Amino acid sequence: MSAQISSQALTVRFEAMTEHHLDAVTVMEQQAHPHPWQRRHFVDCLASAYEAQLLMADGTLLGYFVAMKGVEEVHLLNITVSPDCQRLGWARVMLDALALWSRGQGAQWLWLEARVSNTRAIRVYTAHGFRTVGVRRQYYPSAQGQREDAVVMSLKLNASTALEGSP
Repeated sequence: MSAQISSQALTVRFEAMTEHHLDAVTVMEQQAHPHPWQRRHFVDCLASAYEAQLLMADGTLLGYFVAMKGVEEVHLLNITVSPDCQRLGWARVMLDALALWSRGQGAQWLWLEARVSNTRAIRVYTAHGFRTVGVRRQYYPSAQGQREDAVVMSLKLNASTALEGSP
């Protein structure tokens, strides 16, 4: 699919995630992550009216994100690109859209956590302008009942964030 996605002109759009989409989202989540969210996590996020968007291309699910609005900040809870579509810039498209939406909500900051072992994601976030601000010890579940630290990252939102990808 990645060759098809990268070589054709596509109609790409965002669509609000609903319970109708959760079968496909849950399958993608399980394919993309060693410790995936369960369907109930997405159900809880939708019930809480969190911002949950799908990135679609000609009817194909490329990825999704879920974010929680706070006071003058937004917390990115999950961002996933289909394993077949990774390394094609779709995460950046979703981060740009999230930054734009966040600014429209009056947010000054965008926050996230990433597994310390997820160096590829950390590189994407850093290239997008996020800065490491701390570590949450034993934040994520890991293999054999162990826990893994999370890198806490933030992005100061301003007028150019969504357009340039830098603070």
